[in-house]
This record gives sequence, structure tokens and C-alpha cells, in this order.
Amino acid sequence: MNDFFQKQKIRITISILLLTPFFLSAQSVSRDTILKEVTLKAAIDYAIKHQPKIQQSLIDEQITRSTIRSKLADWYPQVNFNYNLQHNFILQTSIIGGNTIKLGSDNTSSGLFTVSQNIFNRDVLLANRTKDDVILQAQQTTSSNKIDLAVSISKAFYDVITTSQQINVAAENIVRTERSLKDATAQYKAGIADKIDYKRATISLNNIKASKRSNEELEKAKIEYLKSLMGYPDSLTLNIVYDSLAMEKEITVDTSVLPDYKARIEYRLLETQKNLLQANVLYNRWSYLPSVSANGAYNLNFQNNDFIKLYNNNYPNSYAALTLAFPIFQGGKRKANLQTAQLQLQRSDKDIVNLKNAVNAQYAQALANYKSSLENYLALKDNIAIAKEVYDVVQLQYRSGIKTYLEVITAETDLRTSQINYFNALNQLLSAKVDVQKVLGQINY
Repeated sequence: MNDFFQKQKIRITISILLLTPFFLSAQSVSRDTILKEVTLKAAIDYAIKHQPKIQQSLIDEQITRSTIRSKLADWYPQVNFNYNLQHNFILQTSIIGGNTIKLGSDNTSSGLFTVSQNIFNRDVLLANRTKDDVILQAQQTTSSNKIDLAVSISKAFYDVITTSQQINVAAENIVRTERSLKDATAQYKAGIADKIDYKRATISLNNIKASKRSNEELEKAKIEYLKSLMGYPDSLTLNIVYDSLAMEKEITVDTSVLPDYKARIEYRLLETQKNLLQANVLYNRWSYLPSVSANGAYNLNFQNNDFIKLYNNNYPNSYAALTLAFPIFQGGKRKANLQTAQLQLQRSDKDIVNLKNAVNAQYAQALANYKSSLENYLALKDNIAIAKEVYDVVQLQYRSGIKTYLEVITAETDLRTSQINYFNALNQLLSAKVDVQKVLGQINY
């Protein structure tokens, strides 16, 4: 009985040792997936690593490299082997010198080795000349997707923070309104005021609570949207961390900087595209040149009427050749293709001009939005201090019996509106700053 338990203990120990690497692997994946604190930078870094669209772009880069290797493989010698086994039921008959003669044998078998080497081939030459630009284009596309993703995540992150701040404002207002409701109720019971004051306080409190609940639901939706942008698992909680003071320090942007369209990823993509179109023009010019290749073959040829003795005798043959293929006339196809390639190259120059004009227009609009948002933000920031001072004075006067409760509600509403408008303005300002940075080409990945 003791031996049985001892064997079971050994089996369990071995199983644990075997499964430990899998448990450790699962834990490492979990640690890699979960973010303890989600700052804006952490959110962007996580998204660039996990977002499906970025992962697709990286896979596209690998596909591009594999395709190039496939094209360049045609530069290497191409070696092939073909095997054939054939039985002739009726042999071919020919009349030679008045005599009827059957040609061939009942059974034949052959093995053909062929070797070919491209010496000049415009398709392979194009692949070799453009391989770096094609890879660069794939990388630039990935970079463009990362920039767009960073901009979207920044705006979504600021939007979540704004809603979170509004929830905090509502929580503070609930505390103040509950205190006001308590004061109004006490004055009503003491016969100092009628019941209208505490009824108004109740209405105001209910409205603030409803607004808070609405923002809480809205915050959940915005967090889920941010998760989708990041590629963050739906089942995990997103613990967003931010510093309000640090955010306020990040609102400034150098408005004296002039836009340079060459700093944009779109320009680099167009430049790479232009290089590929130049190569395409050259490729079509090569169509007037012959393609040259070296060829060779060695053929094993077995023939015998007796199938069993088929491979007893071999009648081989071999050759080496230089092939030159020169297209003489194709109905004007080559000229038309060359003209098309040249026009496409000219058109790419216009794309760059259009980009330059678009960048100037985008910068003007982005800068105007930023300056407008900055003015709005500064004004609303001052309003908070003023509204808080007015509320404190009116609240004190109400307790002293100088002001009516309606004026307290009005002051409280002004304070709450100022706080909400301030955070909305901060969100709008930070989003406008991101747009300016994108137009200037200052966001790069």
C-alpha cells in the first residue's frame, strides 16, 4: 500500500514538473497583456504592439519581403527534371523508300534534366532595382498606420479623462447640494423658510445624480472604444492614470513653426511611389531590348519492345543553347505602355503639389482651431475661480438670511457649468494640439 502511494506521489511530481513551463508561459502572456497603469504613452505603446491593424501592417512587410525573394529567385539557375514512362499500343508507321517501317519501340522511358540561366530579363531586373523601395514603402505604410493610431488614441484618451473629470465634478456637486438640502430642510423645520427651498434643493440633487449616472455609463462606452483602439482584451479592466497639472502644462505648442510637407509621412510615401514609377518607366523602355538566357539539357532515353528490358539500353542526347528572344512588332503595345508609365510619373509630381497645398490648408485650420480652443480654455479657467467665489459668497449670505435659495441654486449651477465647460475646453485644446502636431509631422513612429 505504501508503494502505491509512493508511486502516485512520483507521478504527481513529474506531472507538475512537466506542466510548470506551460504555467509560466501562461503567466508571462498574462503579464504582457495586462497594464497596471494606463497613461497616454502606455496606451499608445500597447496599441502599437497589439492593435490588429498594426500587426497586419507588419505581416504585410513580411509578405513583401517574401514576394521580393520569390521574384529574385529567377536570377538563380533553374534546374528541373522530368520523367516519362510510355507504352505504345500502336507504333507510328512511315513509308521510307517504298517500304513500310514502324518507328520507335513498344516501351519508352525518358529522364530530362534541364538547366536555364537568365542573363537579361527585364522582370527580374525590375525586381532587383526596386526591392529596397518596395520594402521601404511597406515600412512607411506601417509608420503611417501607427501615426493615425496614436492620434486616435490620444483623442480617445483625453475624451475618457474629460468624462471622468465630469463625474468627479458631479460627485463634488452632490456633496455641496446635499449640504444645501440639509440646510434648507433645517430652515423649513425651524419655520424660517418655506418648503420650496428644500424642494428645489431636492430637484437640483436629483438632476446632478442623474447627470453623474449618465456620465458613468458614457465613460464605460468611451473606455470600451479606447480598448478597441488599443487592442486591449475586453475582459480586462483599463486602469487609466493621468495628472491634471501635467496635462495643463502640455497644452502649449510653438505656433511660430511653419509647416514643412516634407516632414509628413504622406510625402515620404509619395516620394517612394515616385521612385517606383521611375523604375516602371525604365522597365517599359527595356521592353525594346531582347531577353537573353542560357539553356542546357541532358536527356536519358530508354527504348525496348520488352518492358522488362526497358532500362537495359540508354540512348541519351544533350545540348547547350543561348536563347535570344527579340519582340519585333507588337502593334504599338510597348510604345503605349511606355507612354502610360511616363504619364503616371508626371501625375505623381502633381500628387506632391496637392499634398503641399493640402498641408498648408490643414495647418491653417488646425492652428486656428488650436488658438480658438486656447482662448476658450483660458477664459473658462478664469470662470471657475470666479464662479467658486460667487457661490461661496451667496451660500454664506443665504445662511445669513440675505439671499434666497434660488440664488444659491443659480450660483451652484454656474459653478458646475464652469467646471464642466473647463474640462471640455481642456479636452478640445489637447485634441487640437494633437492635430497641429500631426500636420507639422511631429508625430512619428
